[in-house]
Amino acid sequence: MMGNSKTPHKLSKRGKVKDIYEYDEDHLMFEFSDRVSAFDFILPSIIPRKGEILCKFAQFWFQTLAYPNHFVKLIDNNKMVVKKLEMIKMECVVRGYNYGSLYDRVNKGKVNLGTEIELAGELKEPFFDPTTKSDIKDRAISRTEATSNGIVSSSEFDDLKETSIGLYKEMRQIAFNAGFIIADVKFEFGKDKEGNILLADSVGPDEFRLWLRSLYKQGKKQDSYDKQIIRDWLIEKKYRDSIEITIKKGIPPQIPSLPQTLINETQKRYTIAYEAITGKTFENVG
Repeated sequence: MMGNSKTPHKLSKRGKVKDIYEYDEDHLMFEFSDRVSAFDFILPSIIPRKGEILCKFAQFWFQTLAYPNHFVKLIDNNKMVVKKLEMIKMECVVRGYNYGSLYDRVNKGKVNLGTEIELAGELKEPFFDPTTKSDIKDRAISRTEATSNGIVSSSEFDDLKETSIGLYKEMRQIAFNAGFIIADVKFEFGKDKEGNILLADSVGPDEFRLWLRSLYKQGKKQDSYDKQIIRDWLIEKKYRDSIEITIKKGIPPQIPSLPQTLINETQKRYTIAYEAITGKTFENVG
């Protein structure tokens, strides 16, 4: 029999923004926290009710996207029960616009898009840009490296690429109809006991970059409705370099608390995005 939210559960893993508990023999429980991370570092501030928004946003995508997934049910505002899976150790990133780390790598000659595309310009076709799955620092991984290291087989890599691009296109259309642009997204997948590949982990503003259609203009930095505004603040205040340097040295960076105005604005944007895309009022969703 499946457990319940009142039963004490054993902590399996404490992640950057969510904690994973053993729920029963076949299930895990995700507890989405109000923590916020950027550049692979957990910041000292929290965003109130962020965990609840992320949890319900994930529920929406799992119940909406046309692909099998590990979602079972919600048992609290910020807790989700999912099927246990053997997770595939590759993050499937799909990019529809030349932005973020892709833009940096294009400028450095590390990625060739085949044609010159300016900052925030839309790509002719979505770009599959997988990374390693690491608790420290993810990095881009090629098809050859992923298959030779035994992360996935050649056919699995090709299937994950096709699936990820298809899911991105489906999400992009839903967001577009709600007045937003999903610029890129990160998917994770796992295998069940029968070997079937399921969409897993979470899908929400911590996994995609979201822009307002009405404000979009290529060639400039975009106003994001995700945690990019926190990344931008860290970059502006010169904290990004400090984070990356100290993490490499294995010592915690000294980052101050986020300004209250930034915390409020981040919470506001997550809420606006959730309500617009799902069609649900956040305060009234149980």
